[in-house]
Amino acid sequence: MTKKERYQNVLNYFLEHVPVAETELHYTNPYELIVAVVLSAQCTDKRVNMVTPKLFDAFPNAESLAASNSDTVFNYIRSISYPNNKAKHLVGLANMLLKDFNGIVPEKVDDLVKLPGVGRKTANVIASVIYNQPTMAVDTHVFRVSARIGLSSNAKTPLQTEIQLMKYIPKELVPKAHHWLILHGRYTCLARNPLCHQCGISSFCKFYSKNIKNK
Repeated sequence: MTKKERYQNVLNYFLEHVPVAETELHYTNPYELIVAVVLSAQCTDKRVNMVTPKLFDAFPNAESLAASNSDTVFNYIRSISYPNNKAKHLVGLANMLLKDFNGIVPEKVDDLVKLPGVGRKTANVIASVIYNQPTMAVDTHVFRVSARIGLSSNAKTPLQTEIQLMKYIPKELVPKAHHWLILHGRYTCLARNPLCHQCGISSFCKFYSKNIKNK
């Protein structure tokens, strides 16, 4: 099976079986999403969704968040991983949104990565989810699943994986493909014990063919 055929088979499967694929973070506007994505770094979406309702009640927009301070914000996000750093990032992010972007979450990745706490992965999520741009955010799930299936080869960094995925996935499918790979990694292609015998794409998977199929 060529790499192109593998991609086509995997994408066709998800198109048929998972036609709707969206972030599991809860948000109602771009401001809420960027805050949630910053909080989600090295933390589960489930935990973030437990914290954000009270956070958004207290700070419903960039103006209110910028007027606060990191000590106050910390009290709302203390159960999140790295709360001290993230509290500082969020206040700094809100201030920069007001100062440099008129309070509007920018749509360009090059602008997004200027914001405190926003790396390339977070920027790609915002550009994809909010602005439907063909940007591929590579988190730990996407990185692992892409390598296991055989969509990426010898990628050592998230950026290398991103480049390989973008080469073969049609632009119009990139926003969905990001979520397909994340959700597949979160619920089926688990880090320690992948559920290969419950997996609908095992027949296209390099890992399954090499390690599971004939055992």
